[in-house]
Amino acid sequence: MEEKLFIYYTNDFHSNFEQWPRVAGFLEEAKSTRKEHGDPYWIFDIGDHVDRVHPISEATMGSANVQLMNDLGYNLVTIGNNEGITLSHNDLYHLYDKANFNVVCSNLHSVDEQEPNWLKRTEIIETDSGVKIGVVGLTVPFNDYYDLLNWHVSPQYEALDNYVNVLKESTDIIILLSHLGISEDQEIARRYEDIDLIIGGHTHHLLRTGEVINQTLITAAGKHSFYIGEVILTWDHANHCLVQKEAYATDIAEVPKDLMTEQTLFQMQMKADKQLGKPIVHLEEPIEVKWFQDTTILKELTDTLKDWTMADCAMLNAGLLLDQLPAGDITYGDVHRICPHPINPVVVELRGNELLEVVRSAFTKDFMELKLKGFGFRGEVIGRMMFSGIQVKTDFHDNGEEYVVDAVFDGGIPFEADRTYTVATADTFTFGRLLPEVARSETKHYFLPEFLRDLLAATLQNKFAMK
Repeated sequence: MEEKLFIYYTNDFHSNFEQWPRVAGFLEEAKSTRKEHGDPYWIFDIGDHVDRVHPISEATMGSANVQLMNDLGYNLVTIGNNEGITLSHNDLYHLYDKANFNVVCSNLHSVDEQEPNWLKRTEIIETDSGVKIGVVGLTVPFNDYYDLLNWHVSPQYEALDNYVNVLKESTDIIILLSHLGISEDQEIARRYEDIDLIIGGHTHHLLRTGEVINQTLITAAGKHSFYIGEVILTWDHANHCLVQKEAYATDIAEVPKDLMTEQTLFQMQMKADKQLGKPIVHLEEPIEVKWFQDTTILKELTDTLKDWTMADCAMLNAGLLLDQLPAGDITYGDVHRICPHPINPVVVELRGNELLEVVRSAFTKDFMELKLKGFGFRGEVIGRMMFSGIQVKTDFHDNGEEYVVDAVFDGGIPFEADRTYTVATADTFTFGRLLPEVARSETKHYFLPEFLRDLLAATLQNKFAMK
């Protein structure tokens, strides 16, 4: 006898609540179909469901996300870096206290106290017919952040070595919930032939019908839940083995929205607006925000960053601020609205010649107009760079493009090419190749759990409040 096992999953939802009623509509219909046919099914999430870019997640520190997954009957989730490093230790420790589902993350460890009650290293699911499914969960080891929050993420291969062999002896099927990214998923498939299925996330890759490496099926459903993942495993009871593995990612753009979920989200938004709506400062005049011009607010915020981190200098890009602020009472909700990014302050060490190259790069047209997506940035373009502690002299080429003539520290002090300086900035620039000198710096000190918007709130209170 053959039996089909159904798994539905989401990954990298990033609090895209506008899409959630369609997610609910799809999953409720899928659940109804599976129940009608008597098929075993489960619903998983692969991490980064929470993203504090949305005011509902900001106001509830992710507990609203957990409630929404409860409402849809999720069975099992793992955590992503947005759950892991954008919440304080205490907020993550209690994030899943009211979860009706299990949380499996095999490589996350609490440093300074006992593990939270919800944290499972592995999970074993058994069907009514006796098929045992072992589940491992892994999250990406961003320990430069985790260690500052009194968590630690152990190496993924160490965790797999510990748990795959154990599950091999006690289960029929092994599934990995991987918030590691596509390249790591592929390497794991090459190394661990006993893993039957890897459901992935983190790098927002979309595998419409999966990918097979070394008999392991790899799948993922993009980002923001524009697609829902489905896996169908066919188990042969007579031969005691899997005989077929199928993966699909379904575009749910035309799926009808679930009305009950829409109502729940409306109520959540009302509560969030009320919680974030307490005034933090009163402005006599509106504050201008411009992405390609120097502004007072960005200058003051950059100065705050320099003073708060006690760095030699600081730099922030104008694209961090998304909108103006009107005169009158300003709430934390307003601060979140114009600076929604889960971006932390960081101080890096650069030699004088590297710092000069960073300044020059920041004034290029291509850099300022880059439409950035990811690395914590939730805006549109990088925008013009503002500096604190540094004076930059620029001129213009015949084609109208700006370039750096000279850069010195305040007081006219020149950069010393081989001297090391501390530079405060947004942690966005420590990733990728946006500013290679910053990304390559061997010394990076991140500040957690503070976001740049916390410094923005302090700047408004200290520099713009009506006296």
